[in-house]
Amino acid sequence: MILTPHLLLGAVIGNFIQNIPLAILVSFISHYFLDFFPHIEYSIKNITEKKWKNSILDLIKIFLDFLLGIILIYLFSKNNYIIYICAFVSIIPDGLSMLNKITNLKILQLHSNFHQIKIHYFKNKRISKFWRFFTQVLTIIICILLLKI
Repeated sequence: MILTPHLLLGAVIGNFIQNIPLAILVSFISHYFLDFFPHIEYSIKNITEKKWKNSILDLIKIFLDFLLGIILIYLFSKNNYIIYICAFVSIIPDGLSMLNKITNLKILQLHSNFHQIKIHYFKNKRISKFWRFFTQVLTIIICILLLKI
């Protein structure tokens, strides 16, 4: 799943759960919850294949996706610090997976296997792009509405 829905759900969790350690934990776990649903991901093949000269477009996609999430949080939330902490925590699993592709550390490989094989259950299932896209758009809309409460 792209970063924006993860960031927004993390922000919603930070907005509604008053216990800070619990909000952080739930934000982290929320990543896996969202990734279980069918979704589309953009290619970051140049980064994963360590083709650094060609990876600038991949890095721009990641940056713009992250920036969009932060801008939406800024525009629609109360902008408490915990909202941003939870938003950031909610994308840590993708950061760990990315770090694994670059470093190949054993502990990160265990996480990636869990994340990519167990959680991304629908990744290789035949589900139309419409539904894969729809789950992300619906998540973004619901999160924006919840942030405005």
